[in-house]
Amino acid sequence: MKHTLSILVEDKPGVLTRVAGLFARRGFNIESLAVGTSEDPTLSRITITIDGEAQPVDQVTKQLHKLINVIKIRDLESKTSVHAELLLVRVAGEGEKRTEVLQIAEIFKAKIVDVDRRHVTLRVVGTTDKVEAILELLKPLGILEVVRTGTIAIGRGRG
Repeated sequence: MKHTLSILVEDKPGVLTRVAGLFARRGFNIESLAVGTSEDPTLSRITITIDGEAQPVDQVTKQLHKLINVIKIRDLESKTSVHAELLLVRVAGEGEKRTEVLQIAEIFKAKIVDVDRRHVTLRVVGTTDKVEAILELLKPLGILEVVRTGTIAIGRGRG
């Protein structure tokens, strides 16, 4: 069972290392990790996606609460939150391939962010499933480079 944890922390050096280290010591493999500023400039939000059973996740959550720089932790379930990922992908785009890349981009509502004679770079925002699906369609055309943010998430409604 996948869990997406939103962890609000003080924006101080070493906090990310301590949080990630806690998962490593507990034997969790972090599938996705995204960090950025929050609504408060003194706080950062860490979004971590892990695969684990409910009991061990509860234990790691309790351990996280003990870290001095951790302010708040939420386990964001897919039914009660919005999840997204950002993908930048550079694809071979010469001749007929360019037409196919542009058609796929249109279907997935991807944004064309850079074009030259031989390549097309797309920006895709969506669920992990959407990102995986477009990558699968682009693979036969020649994917040259992939950059992904990992999952970010926010609770629906009041939180």
